[in-house]
Amino acid sequence: MKKLTPMMQQYMDIKNKYQDTLLLFRLGDFYELFFEDALTAARELEITLTARDCGLEERAPMCGVPHHSVDSYIDRLIAKGYKVAICDQVEDASQAVGIVKRDVVRIITPGTIMDTSLLDEKRNNYLMSLYGEGEGWGLAYVDISTGELFTTEIKGTSLSLRLKLLDEIGKVQPKEIIYYIDPEKVEDIAGLALDKKFNLVIHPQPHWCYGIDYATGQLKNQFNVMALDGLGFHGDHLGVNATGGLIDYLSTTQKRFLSHINKINVYHVSETMVMDLTTRNNLELTETIRSRSKKGSLLWVLDKTQTAMGGRMLRKWVEEPLLNSVKINQRLDAVQALLEDLLLRQDLKDYLKSIYDLERLAARISYGSANPRDLVALCNSIQHLPAIKELLGDKKGLIQALYDRIDCLEDIGELIQRAIVEEPPVTLKEGGIIKEGFHPEVDELLWASMEGKQWIATLEGEEKEKTGIKNLKVGFNKVFGYYLEVTKSNLKLVPESYQRKQTLANCERYITPELKEMESKILGAEEKVVALEHQLFLEVRDQIAKDVQRIQKTASAIAELDTIYSLAEVAAENQYIKPTVNQEGKINIKDGRHPVVEKMLDNEMFITNDTRLDHKNHQISIITGPNMAGKSTYMRQVAVIVLMAQIGSFIPASEATIGIVDRIFTRVGASDDLSQGQSTFMVEMSEMANILNSATANSLLILDEIGRGTSTFDGLSIAWSVVEYISHNVKSQTLFSTHYHELTELEGKIDGVKNYRISVKEEGENIIFLRKVVEGSADKSYGIQVARLAGLPLDVIERAKDILRQLEENDIAKVEIEANALVKEEIAPAVEVPIQVEEPPTIKEATIIKEAPPAVAPQQMDFAGMLQDALLQELKEINLLNTTPIEALNLLAKLQKKATELPQGGK
Repeated sequence: MKKLTPMMQQYMDIKNKYQDTLLLFRLGDFYELFFEDALTAARELEITLTARDCGLEERAPMCGVPHHSVDSYIDRLIAKGYKVAICDQVEDASQAVGIVKRDVVRIITPGTIMDTSLLDEKRNNYLMSLYGEGEGWGLAYVDISTGELFTTEIKGTSLSLRLKLLDEIGKVQPKEIIYYIDPEKVEDIAGLALDKKFNLVIHPQPHWCYGIDYATGQLKNQFNVMALDGLGFHGDHLGVNATGGLIDYLSTTQKRFLSHINKINVYHVSETMVMDLTTRNNLELTETIRSRSKKGSLLWVLDKTQTAMGGRMLRKWVEEPLLNSVKINQRLDAVQALLEDLLLRQDLKDYLKSIYDLERLAARISYGSANPRDLVALCNSIQHLPAIKELLGDKKGLIQALYDRIDCLEDIGELIQRAIVEEPPVTLKEGGIIKEGFHPEVDELLWASMEGKQWIATLEGEEKEKTGIKNLKVGFNKVFGYYLEVTKSNLKLVPESYQRKQTLANCERYITPELKEMESKILGAEEKVVALEHQLFLEVRDQIAKDVQRIQKTASAIAELDTIYSLAEVAAENQYIKPTVNQEGKINIKDGRHPVVEKMLDNEMFITNDTRLDHKNHQISIITGPNMAGKSTYMRQVAVIVLMAQIGSFIPASEATIGIVDRIFTRVGASDDLSQGQSTFMVEMSEMANILNSATANSLLILDEIGRGTSTFDGLSIAWSVVEYISHNVKSQTLFSTHYHELTELEGKIDGVKNYRISVKEEGENIIFLRKVVEGSADKSYGIQVARLAGLPLDVIERAKDILRQLEENDIAKVEIEANALVKEEIAPAVEVPIQVEEPPTIKEATIIKEAPPAVAPQQMDFAGMLQDALLQELKEINLLNTTPIEALNLLAKLQKKATELPQGGK
């Protein structure tokens, strides 16, 4: 350090305090990075790496970016997961003694971005804080660009705790997680939050900032309260620890008090429908599985919002369907009110599209980063609020409540109109911000500047006439100020009163005492007015910041109104209907359609289908049919329709009654999880275990081809057992598609199981998918026909047919009949002796004969005979009357294996 230059010593002093960041160090018009930071930034940003003398023998690696375009470079670094510290001058360079003081003014991380140009306008950017203690988690997350803060706690056993936490992370989708975890009581978080399913950055934090006393103090200071009960915390709520750690992190990184975070939403995870990350992905709620794009998702269909804040609220509704039928029906009634009034919808659209992002504008005003154009945007938005409120005046229910929540903010709009010009500059350093008539001193300085410039403009003409120099000009530059310029051909006409200031190749530049005196007045006035306008702008912004909660309240109401408008517009455009939503536990859908698939079809009609589920006769639907026939689309369609109804949306059907479900589970498709060393089947079974352990009687299960990842016997056995378990233990309403046609035997044997099939039409060796779900079961899977449609070579298709015929000739059912006949054969109460054969017997050869008791004592039985006796005893003990076909197959396979393992040469 002693060998470093003074500037580099200053750099290293600051860098040592922020070692986990890339430090952008302001030098003149550039932000520079040095040493390891420079190597990293040059590689990641693909910019030139140079070097700078630093006092050491080797020059310091260095790279830099211009200060006026630094945001784009920060964005790229943040997107790659880096934390960036902004180091600026913190004193006036003209008043500095020695090196100007510098310090970090802000740390930018993926979860603390404020610049709207770096954010998706219709998506929240959440920072999440986790606190693990005992068998529980405290969880808090915030979007500092809007001020929204939420917290909850999750408790349970080790397995359920992990799954619940994963569900919540999957719902929130934070960009960054900070955490503290008790190493003695809770499992390591690394495998959880660093799971490849989550695209986020994670940072451990020290224990002290999550301690209950410190965290409590942080909350009291942030929300200006004496006790936490008023915030919604009761008892030892782990959300206090998580939120306290979060506020500490924000204070450390933002270097200021965030007054726009003025409300905390304490919630319970059971208040909204729970969906795990697998279900969210399978249903493609906000993005598609393949391209991760919004187009092709449910949100893409539903989003007709006109404002950024409305778009964010709609996304939140889609991610968090309601469980309260009263609230759901309030939303449905509001959608209906707008749907039935076309003119109102059109007027709302016109006004809403003129509303800027009030939430993020309010946050920037409170944060102190709003510029003059932000205030003009706020003012322009405020001008439309009275008209919007007037449109809602005669409505009832939820819309009436929104009417009451809208504050027209006339005083704020009037202040901005009086103070700020209509088209101000972006920055505060140029002046031209304050409107004439707002402040007398500004008017005087502007008049003085304008008068001076007019005097100078007049001076040019007067001097031309007085000297006879026709091409004399008055000019200005920042080095010499105002001057009189004369070409060299006219130098003989220059008066003695002119004072030479600069000599150029073709001309001379002069000044006069009068010109310099006026220059002093003009430049002094301009410098003063810029400083004064800057000060006045800050005062106006600070005045508005005092009312930021009013702006946030109105922003929330406008966002909700925009969301309802969007749902009404979508319903009108796509002929959706209002569902009946209740707590009766029945799902009846007539002529249901998949909202996304029907929008993606080109010149093709979507085939509608009915659905009936309840807890009596239609609890489990077994759905058979060929691949590509539409089983998966149909099942997803039912789940999506239920979800839409529970967010308060109209749905694609002709009629529907939706009994509220607490959770939706999906097990659709399968893939290897190589990162965790798990096969397709292991992933499938893990997801199935989660469903069976977590589902309730009020859940909706969507299960697609359970057991297909292993052998036929194993897969069929598992699928059969899963259906039985759901029926007897879980009791959820279930759609279960399968290629195991044996499962259709369960109808009539298990209460509530009904068979359905996807209709197909055969034309010779080809099939046509009719996409219609009807009662009954399919008798075959049409696999070879589907393979033909997929384009497999003809030789492969023909060979597959030959193999299929051979397999059908040796149908497993025939083996089953033989096994049943074998064990049903009457056995007399006589001594049973197996037939002796030279080779080890098969099950068929080990037939049983009856003999009279021998006259002499039998010889001692050898080891092989003992094993055969045990095998025969096991056969005799089978109760055929209580054995299902699938159990008989498994028993037969087990006995056959034992028989083939008998020792050679035994009886």
